[in-house]
Amino acid sequence: MNKYKETFGVDISKDVFDVHGSTTGHNQYKNDESGFKKFLKRLPSDCLVAMEATGYYHYRLAQFLYKNDVVVSVINPLIIKRFIQMKLAKIKTDKSDAKMICEFALINEIPLYTALTDVQSECLQLFRVLDNFIKHRTATKNKMHGEEVLGIPSKFTYRSLRRNKKHYDIEIKAIEEKILSLVKEDQQQQLTLLISVPGIGQKTALFLIIVTDGFSKF
Repeated sequence: MNKYKETFGVDISKDVFDVHGSTTGHNQYKNDESGFKKFLKRLPSDCLVAMEATGYYHYRLAQFLYKNDVVVSVINPLIIKRFIQMKLAKIKTDKSDAKMICEFALINEIPLYTALTDVQSECLQLFRVLDNFIKHRTATKNKMHGEEVLGIPSKFTYRSLRRNKKHYDIEIKAIEEKILSLVKEDQQQQLTLLISVPGIGQKTALFLIIVTDGFSKF
């Protein structure tokens, strides 16, 4: 049993989040600012709110609660999945998942969440968009190569693909420059130290800083 007066398990989806309190039972709220505020009003002092890491869906609620001085834990979903399997839960619903998360938090030592700074949060979002654009650019380059292999590529198709690649090049460069600017603003000393290490260039250093200060908090 943990030290908190009440423990809440939260299961989050796109539109709503289900909550199971160790003493208050089940409730459901909209996954937006109004739902966050309603949930916050019903939270007693000295409580713990535990939730699974679910990409974008958990992030806003975790940040909101943390900034309102609520103790939050974000748990690896694989751990919760294994816990549910061990408990032999045969019916899987949002309500039962929230209850299982609550039970897990009651009997296990779990990590406490530390909110991202505004700079870290923006870098993380930019990095995700950057990764998406790079994947699209690679797919476009592969398609261009495929058209070339045909021997008689469609001029219209090839021009269209080349325009797309140029667009991605411009966007990727702009995002990389923005990330560099933000990291210099917030982590200049760490960036300088990493670049001084043989074999680590600027892009690798930026990646390491974002992964260390951003992704690890998820």
